[in-house]
Amino acid sequence: MQPVPIVLSARPGSREWPDAEWATTVTARPGWRSAPFQQFVLKVHGRCNLSCDYCYMYELADQSWRTRPGAMSAKILEQTARRIGEHAATHALPEVYVVFHGGEPLLAGPQFIDEASATLRAAMPPGTALRLSVQTNAVLLNEEFMRVFDRHDIDVGVSLDGGRLANDRHRRYANGRSSYDEVVRGLRLLTRPAYRRLFSGLLCTIDVDNDPVDSYEALLEFEPPTMDFMLPHANWSEPPPRWRDDPEHTPYGDWLVAIFDRWYSAPAEETSVRTLRAVVDEMLGGRSHDEVIGLAAITLIEVETGATVEQVCSLKSAFEGATGTGFDIFAHSFDDALRHPGVVARQAGLDALSDTCMGCRIRDICGGGHYVHRYRTGSGFRNSSVYCADLYRLVTHIAERIAADLRDAAEVVR
Repeated sequence: MQPVPIVLSARPGSREWPDAEWATTVTARPGWRSAPFQQFVLKVHGRCNLSCDYCYMYELADQSWRTRPGAMSAKILEQTARRIGEHAATHALPEVYVVFHGGEPLLAGPQFIDEASATLRAAMPPGTALRLSVQTNAVLLNEEFMRVFDRHDIDVGVSLDGGRLANDRHRRYANGRSSYDEVVRGLRLLTRPAYRRLFSGLLCTIDVDNDPVDSYEALLEFEPPTMDFMLPHANWSEPPPRWRDDPEHTPYGDWLVAIFDRWYSAPAEETSVRTLRAVVDEMLGGRSHDEVIGLAAITLIEVETGATVEQVCSLKSAFEGATGTGFDIFAHSFDDALRHPGVVARQAGLDALSDTCMGCRIRDICGGGHYVHRYRTGSGFRNSSVYCADLYRLVTHIAERIAADLRDAAEVVR
């Protein structure tokens, strides 16, 4: 396979930020050290059996899925495993995470995932533990898959947008048929006593037309160890639904505030809500590794069905080719990808923030929001998040709740 040219800017052929000149300047500074990749997302299948209308893979700006192989071959998987093992050995990583992803990864079939898991484990150097997971819509979950997952200790995350009405607003088959009953059937199998230890949590994409507390409680019925609420992937050039460029208009912040109040006020913790937990952790002096919150270096990289090494797939919501690095796993190591401007930008902390973010009082907690949501045609990714006002609303609300509780606690111990 011939190596493809290295992509030097956010949009090929443009000077949008970040570009190679900026990345070279940042990485040349004394003390700069790239953070090695620790999470590897493998696109084992490039198609999906649902037709969710908000999907960044198939419905938004980047339509490259049409020209990519439908599934990852055994040859590409084996080379990817070698490259991950090489990277782990080079950086003496104690642990790496591999996520089987898609499309819908279960379309790859149980045999492929079984063999891939064994191949990946065999490629790890001594001293490196491998954690495997899969993110699925669950409609194909069956006993055969569960036996494979059980054998290889593969954690299973499921995408579900709430109850039937909420889920079926967007997560349907191409013919319009509901997916809800089949997802619930898959979840009932996953949450049986024999398999429950593999259940890693639920992922819900926010629709502000759905009631937030109803959505939370519908997901809570499955007793997930974690859940997360994902902002729809959007940016300044393609804003999200119900959005206005008005700092007083915060529909997504309000939605998440309602979830926070329901979650935080429960007599005992019912589940962990990842983004909300990340805000609390940052506020109390911890460090979040969530993509949406905080300034920690992002150490995630992806391998596509056709062997290309790519940035996080949610970037497909920005423009055609936004995920590209110019590297592939046959011609390049993962260390090569560490020098890509987009990777550098997501590890540069404050150096990657806009002037707006730098002057904001919640800067170090918010961290500028999800990198994907900062894009604006013509300037690239050095902007505040399109959800800036919503994030400000959420973070300041959480701060007020926690501050009040700390004041009450201080009164008790006086």
